[in-house]
Amino acid sequence: MMLTHCHELCKPVSIMILVNLTLAFVNLLLKKVLNEGMDYMCIITYRQAISFIFMAPIACIYERKYKLEVHIISLLFLSALLGVTIPQYLFLLGLKYTSATFSCAFLNMVPVFTFIMAVPFGIEKVNVQSKSGKAKVMGTFVCIGGALLLVLYKGVPLINPQSQHIANKITSTPPTAKLEKWIIGSILLTLGCLLWSSWFIIQAKISKKYPCQYSSTAILSLFAAIQSAILSLVFKRNNASWILKGKLEIISVAYAGLIGSGLCYVAMSWCVKQRGPLFTAAFTPLMQIFVAMLDFSVLKEEIYLGSVAGSTLVIAGMYILLWGKSKEEEGQHVLKDTQTNQDVECQ
Repeated sequence: MMLTHCHELCKPVSIMILVNLTLAFVNLLLKKVLNEGMDYMCIITYRQAISFIFMAPIACIYERKYKLEVHIISLLFLSALLGVTIPQYLFLLGLKYTSATFSCAFLNMVPVFTFIMAVPFGIEKVNVQSKSGKAKVMGTFVCIGGALLLVLYKGVPLINPQSQHIANKITSTPPTAKLEKWIIGSILLTLGCLLWSSWFIIQAKISKKYPCQYSSTAILSLFAAIQSAILSLVFKRNNASWILKGKLEIISVAYAGLIGSGLCYVAMSWCVKQRGPLFTAAFTPLMQIFVAMLDFSVLKEEIYLGSVAGSTLVIAGMYILLWGKSKEEEGQHVLKDTQTNQDVECQ
């Protein structure tokens, strides 16, 4: 029984590790092109358009027999708006104000936000009288405490404590202005994570009624590309910003579209269908670990005390919540086995 359970877990676990490693490279590349002045909405539009062009033929080949109903299209439009267009814009804006490592620290809150949102919809249940229920509640509060620490406390650089003092002397930007940007970036990232959490809930509903990962990802990408293009034309009427400059911008947008928004969203949709939204969101901390290694080694970004302390609390809280979730599932399996044995004995 245990061996079968481990075998079933092996595939989704491996997929989610690869997804987070891939998304870590996406964040690193996007941080690089943002620093060079590329427009946020152009990145999202190109990224989602490439994803649609890549995924549409695959969807036509493998999933053309499935009929698409109006309410599924409506859910996909909402999923694109709340789970892709607006969150990606907020995340890129927050990324611009902070760093790649710090931005990914906020993504650790996604599982907890997903859990909080899943409770009213009946996807997740909380029994505060049981150990698993208490763990879920405690994990949620610990994670929120870590999130508040991330927002309110930056702290000193850990790798090179003198770097902040030297940087303030070299640049004309005062420390107060930098702190304000850091706080604004933190708020934007929190809002982005809240909205992205809603994507997992909507996707869980879509996957039950329309079990087509390729088609749903293609349509989602099309809607997101149209939405972001309209927003870009409304707020920034600058045609020059649509021109990709240099190999780095072309490679970054193509990689983010094909792999980040294409294959990764297919993989996450499949995992949501197989193991649920909370399981899929639970692997988010891996992205921060991958990004921190790449960020420090490639972009030479500093790591701050507040980021480490806040991230530690967020990850601890998230895994307390997941421990409660696993205990709850174990109890459900035992209950099912007991009921099955009783039914067999009655026969």
